[in-house]
Amino acid sequence: MFDVKIIRDIPYSEQKECLIDLYLPVTDNKCPVLIYFHGGGLNSGNRQDENIIIKLAQLYGIAVATADYRMYPEARFPEFIEDSADAVKFIHDYNLEHDKFSEVYIGGISAGGYLAMMLFFDRRYLEKKGIEVEDIAGYIFDTGQPTTHFNVLAERGLDTRLIRVDEAAPIYYIEKDYEYKASQPKILILYSDKDITNRPEQNQLLYRTMYHFNYDMEKIEIKCLNGYEHGGYYDARSEDGTYILPKLYSDFIQKLLR
Repeated sequence: MFDVKIIRDIPYSEQKECLIDLYLPVTDNKCPVLIYFHGGGLNSGNRQDENIIIKLAQLYGIAVATADYRMYPEARFPEFIEDSADAVKFIHDYNLEHDKFSEVYIGGISAGGYLAMMLFFDRRYLEKKGIEVEDIAGYIFDTGQPTTHFNVLAERGLDTRLIRVDEAAPIYYIEKDYEYKASQPKILILYSDKDITNRPEQNQLLYRTMYHFNYDMEKIEIKCLNGYEHGGYYDARSEDGTYILPKLYSDFIQKLLR
């Protein structure tokens, strides 16, 4: 167990919604940090809902930064993605100043998983903030939607069940063989067998499309958690009482690649 220093309500951009909380394990050594975006369909949720993810700091010594972002009905595409890029920039600059973190990871669940996907696949968002491919050690796409998000479809006045692959879809940006294999971040894709209709198939399609376009698949893991509905494993425990999700995240972050 680690003692955890908590710093709340830090503004990371000029937008009033854009606040970040830091959960810093008390240690003499530098540690990884996970920048984490909450779920809620891009229209609900809060950074302080993430009571399970912060156990990464308590149990495994991995710092966590939970970030809010602009949401519907006030927000419009791509403001929430721009905000998530600003959050990454904030942590990047914080680390330059304080030298706390050994590696930076980006992740999120559901809508937050979509945001993490967009930051990885459409590199323009992070490049505008001066963040290079090699600055990010890995990504966690937890129950994210790799096609155009259903609430972006709603913004357009469309049926939210439609499948669209356009500039609002992470998978849209897989258009040529991956050029950065030497510095490719490692990636964890999670979903459940009873997930939202078509969400398991979309995540499998994302994985296979990355394979098709020559990503380094030794750096990509995909896991289906059986018996759960959408995000239903969030606060689930294994038979020995261990929280499933923080353990999965920790194993991924601390895994040494061949």
